[in-house]
Amino acid sequence: MNFFEKLQALDRRWIYLILAICIILPLIFPYDSLTFTTRPTESLYRLIDSYAPPADVDPIDHNRAFLMVFSHDASTMPELFPMELAILRHAFQRNIKVFTLTFTPTAAPIMDLAINTVKEEFPHVRSGEHYMNIGYKIWALVLPIVLGMGENIADAVEIDAEGRSVGSLPIMTNIRNYNEMNLVIDFSGSSPGGLWITYARSRFGTNVAVGVTAVSAADVYPLLQTGQLVGMLAGIKGAAEYEKLVDVFAMQDREFSREILRNERHLPEFQISNDDIPYKFKQARIGMNAQSIAHILIIVFILIGNIGYFVQKYNEKKQSE
Repeated sequence: MNFFEKLQALDRRWIYLILAICIILPLIFPYDSLTFTTRPTESLYRLIDSYAPPADVDPIDHNRAFLMVFSHDASTMPELFPMELAILRHAFQRNIKVFTLTFTPTAAPIMDLAINTVKEEFPHVRSGEHYMNIGYKIWALVLPIVLGMGENIADAVEIDAEGRSVGSLPIMTNIRNYNEMNLVIDFSGSSPGGLWITYARSRFGTNVAVGVTAVSAADVYPLLQTGQLVGMLAGIKGAAEYEKLVDVFAMQDREFSREILRNERHLPEFQISNDDIPYKFKQARIGMNAQSIAHILIIVFILIGNIGYFVQKYNEKKQSE
């Protein structure tokens, strides 16, 4: 048997074993890789960053905030959870007021986990001052809440996840409705953003962005092109991009600059070592490394398999002649 005939006869379990090893190794031994950022991710980062209070303003008195809506369950956490951590980390680092909400009961513990995971690195962050977890609200109240927050947030939700009166919390200082909380980010594995575009954006002009699984991203691009969405994080790639932007800019107190992104590999002062970043804040980039290797291997196997098939057919034809 020649080389290609041996490959054609190879037990496919060896291929699965090679793939498994090549996927597992980058997860166990992370390495720095080049992550290119896209415009939808950059647009969302820049909008959130613009909500940071000036140096001479107390964060509690600042009149800008945004809302994160958790609309998914555990099945899509590998893609959506890293982007939620990255955005919360951005908000806590830059003292930006952030609200969290869900109408999905299975998302409530995920929301709590995301907040508590990021809070470990920011001991100064306090509930009710720097962030407010509105918690789970039943689906029957979705329209009263979505439309009601356009008039008065405190009247629309009344109490937060801890049972406190929303209107009495310090975070509500100078925050009344969508005029101040003028960004909603919907994290969903199925129909991202539709509810908020239909009611919050069309009625009140609210900025809407989404975090979606990679398979849903193609359906969202038309909404970006029409301006109905101001930004998007697409799958684990989008999460990896946002992780990078937070590390390069927010964590270093730098303004966003595409010049830095273009030249970071050649400017030592802008390089961030993976060793300096907690694992939980780089898991999307680590996942992308494993995913990239898997994709390359699959492409190689497909090419070799097709070449082998046609070589084998050619040899069979020659022998028959």
